[in-house]
Amino acid sequence: MLPDPAALADTAKPITASARRWAGLRYVLGDGLASVVAWTTLFLFRKRSLELAPAYLETWFPTRLLEDGNFLFGTVFVPMFWIGLYGLAGMHSEPFRRHRSQEVGQVLWVTLLGSLTLFFVLILDDQISTYTQYYQSLLVLFGAQMLAVLALRLPLTTRTVKRVHRGEIAFNTLVVGCNERAAEMVREIRALRRSPGFRFIGVVRVGNEEDRALDGIPCVGAIGELATLIREQEVEEVILAIRSSDHGELEAIMGELEGLGVGVKIVPDIYDILSGSVRMQSLFGAPLIAIRRDIMPSWQVAVKRAIDVVASALALVLLMPLLLCIAIGVKLGSTGPVLFHQERVGRWGRPFTIHKFRSMYTNAEEQGPQLSRDNDPRITPLGRFLRKSRLDELPQFYNVLVGEMSLVGPRPERQHYIDLISQQAPHYRHLQKVRPGITSWGQVKYGYAENVDQMVQRLRFDLIYMENMSLSLDIKILAYTVWIVLRGRGK
Repeated sequence: MLPDPAALADTAKPITASARRWAGLRYVLGDGLASVVAWTTLFLFRKRSLELAPAYLETWFPTRLLEDGNFLFGTVFVPMFWIGLYGLAGMHSEPFRRHRSQEVGQVLWVTLLGSLTLFFVLILDDQISTYTQYYQSLLVLFGAQMLAVLALRLPLTTRTVKRVHRGEIAFNTLVVGCNERAAEMVREIRALRRSPGFRFIGVVRVGNEEDRALDGIPCVGAIGELATLIREQEVEEVILAIRSSDHGELEAIMGELEGLGVGVKIVPDIYDILSGSVRMQSLFGAPLIAIRRDIMPSWQVAVKRAIDVVASALALVLLMPLLLCIAIGVKLGSTGPVLFHQERVGRWGRPFTIHKFRSMYTNAEEQGPQLSRDNDPRITPLGRFLRKSRLDELPQFYNVLVGEMSLVGPRPERQHYIDLISQQAPHYRHLQKVRPGITSWGQVKYGYAENVDQMVQRLRFDLIYMENMSLSLDIKILAYTVWIVLRGRGK
């Protein structure tokens, strides 16, 4: 008798980073090819059916296409537009977690949005004999693009889904709860005819539970070690199977999971169902509830990232004269490099290098990490102006462009200070669910902090921002920041 696919998932090899990149690249290439097909279909439809162009009414017309500058222009830039739009909608990320209903839904609404955009940019000013031709062009553009993309995406997604069902693809999973409820959940998942994709690598005990293996899954630690275990074991899923008597531990567990970028599922009971705090999600038949804590709607997340990319690229180009003047001033004002580079902690706790114009004398932290303060002797005369006007932050537009930061978001900190802040405010990890920003509500309301207590105070504003995060709030914060820069009243 062959083993069940759900049981085989425990022996599946972990997904490598190169496999993820290649899987995502297949979607990118497929979208590009589909966009070329859709653009060719629209172009030929307009030439042969609407414009009745003689050159395109011939039986053999490919050579005519290759000689047409408008067609070649669209063949290059229209696929780039679609690939960028699908990417902003998150359709190239997490390629092993996509499913067919999600595919159809996302392709439908994103393609509709993109088709309307291209209609107003490329088609609306064309010469026509009747307005009906506009509607025909839009319908052909939308239909050809949607069908071509689905024709290439659905086979990729179907193949991935089947590999998950067969237990060939699985995600490292921790079970929180070393009890009979957790054991029953594991047995039920392993008995499924189609694997839900969990590769159980360990159990984490809660409260006074015994340190014991669970149906062959070893106990690897307690909830206080959860964050460390997730990073070391490259965990992607966490299933909460705690007892009713341990519901008081739930807040601490969720605090440990904040900002780690893992999927969180919970074994439901009557308390969970009646609370209404979570939504049911079909997960290949697994009897679990997915805890969804989306801060912003997905379309706003896509628009926010698009604004980040466009605005940062424009800023780096348009502000180049100002950047050069500041660089010359920093170089002439004191010895040392023009730019200051420092490791900070970004989204999901991943470190990255932040870039700023140097505002302090060199070796300013030879005695260890120190926060700046009023009349700080380490700050250069020009640096004092740069910090008040926030102009020292301008090089971070590069961090925004490459996706390490956003225009608006909680300010990134060093790990040294995160550890100190977390001692007083364990919920700091909540901020790591989003990209850090060049400016933030805490920054414009409170300014630079001089000690850890002030950093904790500033944290309140950033938490309020997280709970009310929206595009309109980002615009208000950006406007407030520009006002501070123009008046030079930064703290």
